[in-house]
Amino acid sequence: MPDLHVLRVFAGPDGSGGNPLGVVLDGAAVPAARRQEVAADLGFSETVFVDHAERGTIRIFTPAAELPFAGHPTVGTSWLLARERMPVEVLRPPAGDVPTWAEGALTWIGARPEWAHPLERHKLASAGQVESAAPAGRDLELWAFEDEEAGLVRARVFFPSLGITEDEATGAAAVQLGAELGRPILIRQGMGSLLHARPGPGGTVEVGGRVVLDEVRAL
Repeated sequence: MPDLHVLRVFAGPDGSGGNPLGVVLDGAAVPAARRQEVAADLGFSETVFVDHAERGTIRIFTPAAELPFAGHPTVGTSWLLARERMPVEVLRPPAGDVPTWAEGALTWIGARPEWAHPLERHKLASAGQVESAAPAGRDLELWAFEDEEAGLVRARVFFPSLGITEDEATGAAAVQLGAELGRPILIRQGMGSLLHARPGPGGTVEVGGRVVLDEVRAL
């Protein structure tokens, strides 16, 4: 059986927080017909199967569906490939080519906002309102500035259609919000996750964060 690497992506500077991610580096060992079942059994918000490490070819599954692109899986997989195999300059999920690179302690990806899973987005008056909001039963992002001048944002994201009640950290939503605001931002999401987002070339948005390896176990 192939190994499963369990990461936390978009962790804080002290290593806390971050969205759990399962990555199967030898993804070709898992038949395509079984991948959705495996992702559902694992229960992470996303699980990645790496079909070709050198080419950066990957597939991404939530507990309920396959995604053409997602942010924390691409950031986490890029970091893990650099650690365990070799760094790649491009990841290739079904949506398209995703450039990736490291800057200090952060791993970055560049993506197009239209690749992200659609969701409603509502700006609230304060971070406190974001904190106290209840899930609405639909795919939704709630956000507010904590410090607008500094670009500090508080956000929460809900994806019930994908089998995710509330996401701990959502890189794809950061791509969309970064495109909407058109400026560098630092997003505080979940229990302690931090996502950096900034405008990139050609209408893309760059998203970066820290990654932590929690364990390696047999799938």
